[in-house]
Amino acid sequence: MNNKTVVVGMSGGVDSSVAAALLQRQGYQVIGVMMNLWSESGKEKVNRCCTPDSMRLAKRVASLLDIPFYTLDVRDQFFSQIVHYFMEGYKKGITPNPCIQCNRQIRWGALLNFALSLGADYLATGHYARKVTDEHGIFHLLRAKDQSKDQSYVLHILTQSDLAKTIFPLGEFTKAEVRQWAFELNLPVAQRSESQDLCFLGGEDYRPFLRRYLDPPPPPGPIIDVNGNHLGKHNGLPFYTLGQRKGLGISTGKPTYVIAKDVEKNTLIVGSKDQTRKKVFKVGHLNWISDIPSSHTNNVSVKVRYLSPLIDARLQIFENGICQVELSEPYWDITPGQFAVFYQGEYCLGGGMILQVLS
Repeated sequence: MNNKTVVVGMSGGVDSSVAAALLQRQGYQVIGVMMNLWSESGKEKVNRCCTPDSMRLAKRVASLLDIPFYTLDVRDQFFSQIVHYFMEGYKKGITPNPCIQCNRQIRWGALLNFALSLGADYLATGHYARKVTDEHGIFHLLRAKDQSKDQSYVLHILTQSDLAKTIFPLGEFTKAEVRQWAFELNLPVAQRSESQDLCFLGGEDYRPFLRRYLDPPPPPGPIIDVNGNHLGKHNGLPFYTLGQRKGLGISTGKPTYVIAKDVEKNTLIVGSKDQTRKKVFKVGHLNWISDIPSSHTNNVSVKVRYLSPLIDARLQIFENGICQVELSEPYWDITPGQFAVFYQGEYCLGGGMILQVLS
């Protein structure tokens, strides 16, 4: 029997349930914890991370595994640190990624602290990623075996102290293997589907949510092309995203896309598909997982959003904590507020927030 205790962040889904079962089989003393996140009043049943049905399933899995189960109420913290971050980002003209902020502040913040308060040695999650330790005792984050499910992108904010206390039980398995484990273990979540939507939106488009919560409401303003020609009026900059084509309310006789937002002038700038493609951008708020790359200029691969491919790039690091990325070829919809995450082979080096896209 392993004398180590691990808290598993449970969600009532396949991945976290199998993670708990596998760790128990490996001899760990397993404790299940499910977080109760903020939901709009009356919409608790559609928050995919903590619906009553998800809570019921997580409790049932814990009962079948005969492990202790706790709930952790982080609703106030989630609203102040995640939902507020989401709304403020759109007000500033960027497209925020609240899931990464949640990993930083909630999972490896409130949940990890709660795990340690229970006397646990580790926190485990159902994320698809791998952790290795080199001969110097330095932890490294690697892409998952199942690269179609790899989640190292959203984990690039982890630090050495975080990784020292973290286990990723699913990193060496494919999603198909994990679901097969769920069937073989007779877990009640074996056939449960998964969603990629933001949990607190409950499958709703983000725009109605912002209309309910932004006060004062965003003012309308002009839509122009890259030559300054006036084409129409937008309904408020937060309601538009880079690369958006539908719902612009203008007619130009050709496909037209959002290519930039001028927050100071409250202006939406549109253009052709090619004009959404860029090569150079600046990144800040950087987190390096093991160490800052040794050279000021490095050859890396980069993902500019969770579902983007890995793109070869040159990374130039400045002394002010900002770096500049030049892609090997232009890519579309590089979006301030999203995160650029850097890789060398299977190793996730770290990343940061896209601050500015350069012409």
